[in-house]
Amino acid sequence: MLDVASSPFECPQNIRDPPGVRLKLAVKRYTTRDAAPPDDGLTLLLGHCIGAHKEQWEPTIERIFALRRGLVHEAYAVDWQTHGDAALLNRDILESSPGRVDGVSAAEWGEAIGAFVRSSSMRGKRIVGIGHSASCSALVHSSEYQFTSSTPKIPYCAFILIEPTSIPHDLYYRDLDTRMSQMEFVVSATLRRRETWASREEAFAWMRKRVPWSVWDERVLRRLVDHGLGPDPSGPAGSVRVKADRRYEALSYTDTRPHFDAPTIIERLGSGSSASESTPVHFVWAEVGELIPLFVQEYFASPGAGGASTSKVAGGHMLVQENPDGLAERICGILDDVCELQARGKGRGEERSTAVALR
Repeated sequence: MLDVASSPFECPQNIRDPPGVRLKLAVKRYTTRDAAPPDDGLTLLLGHCIGAHKEQWEPTIERIFALRRGLVHEAYAVDWQTHGDAALLNRDILESSPGRVDGVSAAEWGEAIGAFVRSSSMRGKRIVGIGHSASCSALVHSSEYQFTSSTPKIPYCAFILIEPTSIPHDLYYRDLDTRMSQMEFVVSATLRRRETWASREEAFAWMRKRVPWSVWDERVLRRLVDHGLGPDPSGPAGSVRVKADRRYEALSYTDTRPHFDAPTIIERLGSGSSASESTPVHFVWAEVGELIPLFVQEYFASPGAGGASTSKVAGGHMLVQENPDGLAERICGILDDVCELQARGKGRGEERSTAVALR
């Protein structure tokens, strides 16, 4: 059983908003009674894909705690400012500010995550950033923001990027027609998508029979119905609607710049002069390569691209939604490697300290 606590986090001031007006992140913290103690355990920070919300990670989080009780202390899942509970927190600002006609970019989400991971409540934690799809770019961007003389430049000990949409600019244009066709399809489908139902039960039954939800793990679909939908203020009693505004979701697909910039950041993270100075970036791809081209996967596996490891999990691009247990098992294997690498680095550091003391 997960112990869950919710809290908002105030984002940094953005030039698009009036002075003193700030968007908020919606954050949930998860742990268990028998989780690893804070001094020993890892802290996981999870970001969701476009159109999702933080609670869709819960089946994966539950499985991770079940498999690695002594390894993980806590997990945080964060809503994009235009998604899930954050969309409700920020609705008035998003609808009233002229600077918000383009919504919130993945880079701005990354800046807010950067402020969160360097906040006093996160200080001293061993944080592993885990992203899925578009949030991978936001997470790696977060490593670039908000560091000061009193905070580490890179607050993460590792990243796990699941089906990242990050792509070098030149590779994107290598198959431009396909990329544009995919983008036009998802934008059009998003803007046409049904948003209201008479009840949560009707929404669940309707989605269960239709793609893409028909191939989702039932636990994740239940999270969507329970947490991604809210009361419909314009409908009859008991009716529900999607919390997020589909206009901002559609705009997120066309916001390509953060995904073009992310590969350079990934290369920089993995290119430290020693293991202690680099931040491992692990890639997890779907066995059914329906979205991310093989040549992009090969790029991130190539020397110099910054990747520490590459692996695959059964399922399609929506791995978090389709195969949470299999994904959790793969994440646990990577977390084992992260801890082993840290232990080796700590051992070398202790050996060096002892040698200096004996001189």
